[in-house]
Amino acid sequence: MADKCDLCLLGLIILSSLLTGISGVEENVFISSGENVRLSCDNALSDCKSTTWIYSNRFRHTVVVELIKLGIKIKDIERHERLSLESDCSLNIKNVTEEEDHGLYTCRQYVNDRQQGPDARVFLHVLHASSSSSSSSSSSSSSSQTEISPGRSVTLSCQLYSYTGFSCADRVRSEGFELLWVNQTGVDLKTDSRYQILSSSDQYRCINITLTTTLLNEDDNREWRCQLTHRNQLETSVRYTVKYSAPANSTTAVNPSTVIVISVAAVAVLLLTLLWLICRKRAG
Repeated sequence: MADKCDLCLLGLIILSSLLTGISGVEENVFISSGENVRLSCDNALSDCKSTTWIYSNRFRHTVVVELIKLGIKIKDIERHERLSLESDCSLNIKNVTEEEDHGLYTCRQYVNDRQQGPDARVFLHVLHASSSSSSSSSSSSSSSQTEISPGRSVTLSCQLYSYTGFSCADRVRSEGFELLWVNQTGVDLKTDSRYQILSSSDQYRCINITLTTTLLNEDDNREWRCQLTHRNQLETSVRYTVKYSAPANSTTAVNPSTVIVISVAAVAVLLLTLLWLICRKRAG
């Protein structure tokens, strides 16, 4: 009986190792749009001549796209200039964009045209924010500032772009993703009745949370943050700062000392004019 148990245990160990070899290493990376990111290749060999980086996103491409092939960057791709390969075979992406860069990145090793070892997969999740007001609209990335006037309504949108092989709702529930709008002290704005906060989801933006409020005078230079948490751990955030634009009919403040100097000069000119007239009359 003991021998049979040992054989069963050995079989489970072998099966577990086989499954691990198939699935390989997986990593989630979270970044805000506009920032630079480094994706690790955890299965790299002694050099990068065997390394191939592959990108896939089923909503943007029907097939996978090779970014790096055997250590050499592919030139005929849209984001060629923003990609680079580190000495440890990790992939660098500059100025990350939410639509073009979010997705699944696979680091794979080839020797003599044969794959070596399991894949190393990196899921890149990109957080992006934009704003619109009752007078104008604008969009921005990780750090932003909006210039509008008090009394107007403003809507801040925060979207998580995330690759998923199934529905976003299932992914959000299984992975524990959450977006929150908080104030400068980190308090959830859902607890404040002056803010209207709504959540939605679609095939590109796995979560979309909007904050709408009417600006008050005291909101000048106020900061709001959209935070992304993954299993209750803060991963990244985007910020919005409201800065009020000057009213069109505003007048420039005049320094009182400037007024005094101008007055003295005017009196001096008047006195000189009177003296000149008196002198001319006497001379005549």
